Amino acid sequence: MALFRTALTVMATSLLAVGVLSTVPSTGTSARSAPNDAQVSAAQCTPDPATPKSQFRAMWISSVYNIDWPSRTGLSANAQRAELRSWLDLAEQRNMNAVVVQIRPTADAFWPSSYEPWSQWLTGSPGGNPGYDPLQFMVDEAHSRDIEFHAWFNPYRVATHTNRNNLAASHPVRQNPGWAFAYNGQLYYNPGIPAVRDFVQDAMMDAVTRYDIDGVHFDDYFYPYPASGQQIPDQTTYQQYGAGFSNIGDWRRNNVDLLIQEMSQRISSAKEHVKFGVSPFGIWRNSSTDPRGSATSGLQSYDAIYADTRKWVTEGWLDYVTPQIYWEIGHSAANYSVLVPWWSDLVSGTDVQLYVGQGAYKIGDGGAWNSSAELSNHLTLNRDHPEVKGDVYFSAKDIRADRLGAITRLAGDHYTRPAITPAMPHLGGGTPAAPSITDATRTGSGVSLTIEGAATSYAVYRIAGDGAADPCDFADASHLLGTVRASGGSAAFIDTTAASQTYSYYATALDRTRNESSVSAAAVVPAGSGESWSVTVDNATSGAFTASSNWGSSSWSSQRFGMDYRFASPVSSSDAAWFRADVSTTASYRVEVWYPANPDYNSSAPHIVATTSGNQVVNVDQRSNGGRWVNLGTFQLAAGERNVVGVSRWTSTSGYVIADAVRLTRQ
Repeated sequence: MALFRTALTVMATSLLAVGVLSTVPSTGTSARSAPNDAQVSAAQCTPDPATPKSQFRAMWISSVYNIDWPSRTGLSANAQRAELRSWLDLAEQRNMNAVVVQIRPTADAFWPSSYEPWSQWLTGSPGGNPGYDPLQFMVDEAHSRDIEFHAWFNPYRVATHTNRNNLAASHPVRQNPGWAFAYNGQLYYNPGIPAVRDFVQDAMMDAVTRYDIDGVHFDDYFYPYPASGQQIPDQTTYQQYGAGFSNIGDWRRNNVDLLIQEMSQRISSAKEHVKFGVSPFGIWRNSSTDPRGSATSGLQSYDAIYADTRKWVTEGWLDYVTPQIYWEIGHSAANYSVLVPWWSDLVSGTDVQLYVGQGAYKIGDGGAWNSSAELSNHLTLNRDHPEVKGDVYFSAKDIRADRLGAITRLAGDHYTRPAITPAMPHLGGGTPAAPSITDATRTGSGVSLTIEGAATSYAVYRIAGDGAADPCDFADASHLLGTVRASGGSAAFIDTTAASQTYSYYATALDRTRNESSVSAAAVVPAGSGESWSVTVDNATSGAFTASSNWGSSSWSSQRFGMDYRFASPVSSSDAAWFRADVSTTASYRVEVWYPANPDYNSSAPHIVATTSGNQVVNVDQRSNGGRWVNLGTFQLAAGERNVVGVSRWTSTSGYVIADAVRLTRQ
């Protein structure tokens, strides 16, 4: 929102700046200098267009009609959560870095809102409480994977029917019948009533202010799409509020303009880092109607639904625009290869980023869509237009279906490497300080890194060997392993793809708007020749964790290792949760534990280490130092597979005892 964001006086420092030198205090690792910008200037780097480092990759997860999630109404809370996790797993598998989830499809809410009732698409009953907070769950789960969460709102649709009596008794339209009109079998809030415009903004801002979302996203439904032989019943509203407008069309456009402009201002004032985007119909106007329009001959959103998207971009009211260009290359009325350049020209020179809405649902529909290459060809064409910063796919179920293998082909052609969502410096922030890799250790599952700094997330890069890095190594995603969310400044990252060769690891810090720091000093991990051994056991590691039914499971804390952790109340009996490991040889091992911390957790949680000389107990204050590896000490452990570390409930201190993950490293 260029007009409403605080201007930056200093642009972000290049990633290619000299990193801070540090020593990595970890067995089997060493430090080398970070890349030196004297080696080569950033301008001399030629990033590989096939592996862009900065790119928005997302899918729409639609809730209306239960298109994607939940798959049907009435699922239990656990079943709904499991389905949502599976969608996020799919996004990870396809190297996507954002999801756009519909949380207000029909003037309702996927969170406990004081403005509008619980959504019928959750329970099947308007106003029915699902028994948990879906929005909080979704945001937490997305962020645990470092996936951006964009909250998708439909501003004006009230219901997919016209019977007001079928709305929840508390629904605003039941209380204010004049706020809505029926059109083409659906109910809509009347955009021309100022009180309605204020109310829908308040309802949506409730989610913005109360939840840690990354973006606010509107779809293309403003005034309803025209239906043959029907007229929008707002003539009386126009007579009441349309002073100064010579025709009802201009007045309607102004009503939508005000919604966009005012939401832009309110989002910016509440949370400067939250992005605001709209996914309009793919055609603004045809050039035969307006010379500023595109060389197309389809429905014009400016005239049909009163959405002046071009104005919203040029006025700087948006941070990104995602036109739904759901047509193939060569379409006679709306050619993809015509519309992408038009939208690219529109955003050029503005702070508004362009992400293309892709119609994955059309795969297999005939013609060009019967080719598995059509979507992949769209992204290849996009490379000729650097203004295109990414793509969003409708919808999640079509990504999963992978009809004709088209999604697999697209991912193979374009998404073989991870990417970072594009930075938006105009939203504030600045260049974060470079982080440090404080630990880099080979384990049974790869190379485990601990990163420290002050950031929202970290990007991790890997370069083979231990020679000096070149700045151009970081210009694209060729060496990017992925990103990881920070907790309290620290983060753990496991490189599960590491082979036995020597590697140099680097990290950069990312703030909320993805401004990226200079690179850290390297952590060099020697080839895995058997001289070091380490294993990490999570509470979810199959066959390696046991606990009684007294131990609950939670994913509440973002400081957790992996997907969840276990918790139990203290009692006067051991009832330990045990971590099992196959120890490579009898030797001395550093034993570390990972747990989320909270002031209400236990201040003296007993940890049992099964050593060669018997069990030893180390008490851990789980109120602090969460979200990182905490060293219990070095112990002599016997070779073989057995329960090695236990977390006991037998303590006189109050607060939950936590069991999350254990790491053993031979010394």
